[in-house]
Amino acid sequence: MTRPPPVGLRPYLPEDAPVCAQIFRDAIEALTGEDYDVAQQEAWASTADDVEAFAARLGKALTLVAVEDGEVVGFASLEGGVTIDMLYVAPDMAGRGVATTLCDALEKLAAARGARTLAVQASDTALPFFMDRGYAPQQRNTVHRAGQWLANTTMTKAMEPPKGGEETPRGKPS
Repeated sequence: MTRPPPVGLRPYLPEDAPVCAQIFRDAIEALTGEDYDVAQQEAWASTADDVEAFAARLGKALTLVAVEDGEVVGFASLEGGVTIDMLYVAPDMAGRGVATTLCDALEKLAAARGARTLAVQASDTALPFFMDRGYAPQQRNTVHRAGQWLANTTMTKAMEPPKGGEETPRGKPS
C-alpha cells in the first residue's frame, strides 16, 4: 500500500482563523466523545465562537498550519517557546500523520530556540498521542469553560539540544 505524501506546513496567517476555528470545533465534536460528554464538548468548542479572539490567540503564538492540496487540514501553536497550546486536525485527516507532522515541527522549533523542556495541557483524548511521543504526565487539572469542568493533564518532555555541537553554558566560549 502506498502511503500518501505528508502534508505541507506553513506559518499561520490571519486569514486562516475561520478555517482553524472550524477545525477546532469539528475535531472536538467528532474526536473527543469517548472522553467528554456533549455539554463538555460544546463548552470546549465555544472557545472558538469569537473568531477574532481565537485569531488573536493563534497570532500571538508561533502557529503552524498543515496544508493538503491547498486546504488547511490542521494547526498547532507553540506558546512562549515552551508550551504546545493547541494541536487540532480535521476529523477526516485524523490518523494520517498530520498531528505527528505538526508536533515534530513544533518540537524542532522549540529545541532550536533553546527550550530544555516542552509542556502541554493534554486533553484525555490526546493523552495517548503525547505519551507515545515521550511526554510524561505531571499533574491532573480541571478547567472551567462555559459552565462545564473539563479534565486535562499537564505533561512535559525533555528536549534534546539541536545537533551540531556540544552545549555550552551561556556567556562562556566553547
